[in-house]
Amino acid sequence: MKAYVIVDVTITDPVRYEDYKKLTLASMQPYGGKFVVRGGAAEILEGTWQPGRVVILEFPSAERAKTWWSSPEYTPAKAIRQSASTANMIVVEGVA
Repeated sequence: MKAYVIVDVTITDPVRYEDYKKLTLASMQPYGGKFVVRGGAAEILEGTWQPGRVVILEFPSAERAKTWWSSPEYTPAKAIRQSASTANMIVVEGVA
């Protein structure tokens, strides 16, 4: 079952974050990951959530998403992201 990694990012170092963006896609591809949303315009319809940059990644399964997140391919990019931003990130299973 497909799974989605949903991220709400607040960028603290835009220059360094650009380095992160350059590495992410290649790190996801061996795990079947792809971008669904990558920081497009967001509009609040209900509630008080004030998201920063919203990113949604699609993977073949939650297991593949978690394997990517802890993978050696993603580790260098993750270190850059963590130094250039703060984030909330979840993985959620899609509908069968």
